[in-house]
Amino acid sequence: MNSKDEIRFGGIAVRYLVEGFETNGTLAMFEFDVDPGGKVPGAHSHDAYEETAYGLEGTLTFTVAGNKVELGPGQSVVIPRGAVHRFDNLGATRTRVLAVITPGLLGPDFFREIAAVLRASAGGPPDPVAIGEIQRCHGLTPAPN
Repeated sequence: MNSKDEIRFGGIAVRYLVEGFETNGTLAMFEFDVDPGGKVPGAHSHDAYEETAYGLEGTLTFTVAGNKVELGPGQSVVIPRGAVHRFDNLGATRTRVLAVITPGLLGPDFFREIAAVLRASAGGPPDPVAIGEIQRCHGLTPAPN
């Protein structure tokens, strides 16, 4: 699979536009779509990089450090290092968001590995231990339940 290919899992589609190796590690950028009802695989934080999300289509609800933010077209939200966050598409239409990671430490392998765990679950609940291991391997810290 080419690194610029679409990665799909759990109602989410990710397309990397710029990877960290292309910017000497300064940033990574990807676009992602979230189907209605789609969710990130659990709240998490990252201590080594910031994430900035910019709304392109639809409205995605981010929860960042306990505060809900409705991200619509032309709006942005900055997720600081260490802030526990997640997102949900609570609307009836697909959303599209541009994400910028600084420095560019998060690459497409993270999403490919998550997709593989979800495929292995065959529609059932994914293995939370496997998800947590993948998150930690790629610099994410799963939030306590």
